[in-house]
Amino acid sequence: MQIGLLGYGTVGKAFYALCEEQPTLKVNTLLTRRPRGLVCREVSSFEEILNDATIELVVELIGGIHPAYEYISSALRAKKHVVTANKAVVCAYYRELVNLAAENGVCLRCTAAAGGGIPWLSSIGRVARMDKITAVEGILNGTTNYILSEMTARNAAYGELLKEAQQLGYAEADPTDDVEGYDARRKLVLSANLAFSALLREQDIPCIGISRMTVADIAWARERGLVWKLIARAEKKGDAVSAFVCPTLFPAATPEAQTNGSANLVSLYAGRIGKQSFSGAGAGGWPTASNVLADCLQIAGGAASFYSDREVAPLPICNDGEPKTWLFRSYGRYAVRQETVADALEAFAAVSEIDPGALLAHLPYGML
Repeated sequence: MQIGLLGYGTVGKAFYALCEEQPTLKVNTLLTRRPRGLVCREVSSFEEILNDATIELVVELIGGIHPAYEYISSALRAKKHVVTANKAVVCAYYRELVNLAAENGVCLRCTAAAGGGIPWLSSIGRVARMDKITAVEGILNGTTNYILSEMTARNAAYGELLKEAQQLGYAEADPTDDVEGYDARRKLVLSANLAFSALLREQDIPCIGISRMTVADIAWARERGLVWKLIARAEKKGDAVSAFVCPTLFPAATPEAQTNGSANLVSLYAGRIGKQSFSGAGAGGWPTASNVLADCLQIAGGAASFYSDREVAPLPICNDGEPKTWLFRSYGRYAVRQETVADALEAFAAVSEIDPGALLAHLPYGML
């Protein structure tokens, strides 16, 4: 199968090298801004790839929404298969791109867009074909997991470790998408859409990142045998979905708490097979490129147009339920003048319209 490769960054370079070892795949043409001196043809215009009838598969690894969206949609309309690692563009145009692939009889794959080197989306698609998935959740961002892991292990401050993560290449110069949870939220949208045959809107999902985490928060958890992780979770109940991204506490012995560094750990829950978990490298050139390659091999082997051919439908995000039956235990840090916890709870209840007795009954992990 002849491939048109868009982009030659960290992942693109690794993918090109992997393809050289595959007898059934060949990078025919590379779209690049500057000459790379490769054996394949190098071009600066996407039109040369689009109009080349010998290219059957386009691999998009340039990132961002534009012009990636225009390239992907044009390739699908030209009846070329597409593989991408671009979560932003697939999240923003999920329904349109899935439908375009189906309408034109070609495949769209994006396994590397969520979980890096973990076969997460492909596993969701496999389980969804044989069982009813009720929830998906996990650690889906390596940058924040590295920072929280090091804060826990070294009692170091957030700002210090963010700079360290940037020096190590785990965090971008502008780390907002990672540390505020937006990257994890996009991956959650892709995961939940596929798991529930849904069409969730990114902006409807509450999202709290780690930029306000303090040494005191870490110490409070450690004293109680708990560990903070940034968790993305979506659960389907009836015709609605409860979904959120936020720092979450886990007992120190759990797999989530033991997932350190830039690793990811994700889980799905299904009616008959129960819980299945997957862990591994959530980012990096070689792990991510391996999932891109796996998608290409699936397409070469005759895969369907998408992971699932079920029709997607919009579902509302409803985190409080109707009636209010979905309860969450939450950790809050407040500056108060009151001398006792009871007085502080009364003050909080006065502005939150929550009964202080209910707060006392549901404080997390024996806070009192």
